[in-house]
Amino acid sequence: MKYLCEQLKIIYPIIQGGMGNISNAILTAAVSEAGGLGTIGCGTMPPEEVEKIILETKKRTNKPFALNIAITVSPFVKELVELVIKHDIPVVSLSAGNPAPIIPILHEHGIKVIVVVASVKHAQKAEAAGADVLVAEGYEAAGINSNLELTTFTLIPQIVQSVEIPVLAAGGIGDGRGLAAAWMLGASGVQIGTRFIATKEAPFHDVYKQKLVQASDTDTVIVGRSVGRVRRMLKVPYANKMADMEKEGITLEQYNEMTSEKQHVAGAVLGDLENGFVNSGQVAGLISHIPSVKELIHSMLEEASLQIAQSAKELEALKFD
Repeated sequence: MKYLCEQLKIIYPIIQGGMGNISNAILTAAVSEAGGLGTIGCGTMPPEEVEKIILETKKRTNKPFALNIAITVSPFVKELVELVIKHDIPVVSLSAGNPAPIIPILHEHGIKVIVVVASVKHAQKAEAAGADVLVAEGYEAAGINSNLELTTFTLIPQIVQSVEIPVLAAGGIGDGRGLAAAWMLGASGVQIGTRFIATKEAPFHDVYKQKLVQASDTDTVIVGRSVGRVRRMLKVPYANKMADMEKEGITLEQYNEMTSEKQHVAGAVLGDLENGFVNSGQVAGLISHIPSVKELIHSMLEEASLQIAQSAKELEALKFD
């Protein structure tokens, strides 16, 4: 835990997941200002748009933040790497593709590299390629997921025991109990996404936030299995329409058109849930209020500490033969 924080130059071992084209400077800066690691997700945005967010983030915080590049999603990987170097961004998160060709370029400039993985095999390959930190993400998580569909609770300990570098847990984590559980499974910290959506600073439509607050444990849905593109969304009219279409048969081209970042922005930023989707992890069922980012992070740490102390006390009270 301490080593991870030293590596990333952050106070608390909590980082923000990349959020594609709905990423913004306000939430990124708020997470970094609160002691975590804010992240700008590049999605499919052109470099010019990403650069504007980088510059605005730098105006809002002098704390470290990261850039997430989804390798097979973005058509601008080379240009985004150049932006990272140009603006001296200290941490890069790589996902959805082979990070091996990119890591040495970033390391030449002293940039720490986080790689998002979804299996032991992927984790070992990423470590061998030079990754500094791994994010092991279970398919409880929001948005694009691995079609392996491994759960966080089983994935984390297997990856932790198979690599030497720090591992962050992602998927299904949104409070101090989840943070404590991640530590007990061997993770050095956590990456969270959905829980940061429902915060005061997050500049997303209030309809999105309220849907998360109102969500139950069964209010997310997986789409894309039939075309090999697993994505977890909140159950809203658009997602329900997608699920119905998939039952009748949908092509990969149709699926890609319906899950473009245009529809993502329509749902998350404009609040149009008839014509756009909103990503959500299964953790939505745990969300009951909308705190500030600082309040959320501090409450997670406090709750995790109390949970661990209480569990240790109860364990000590047991009589072993």
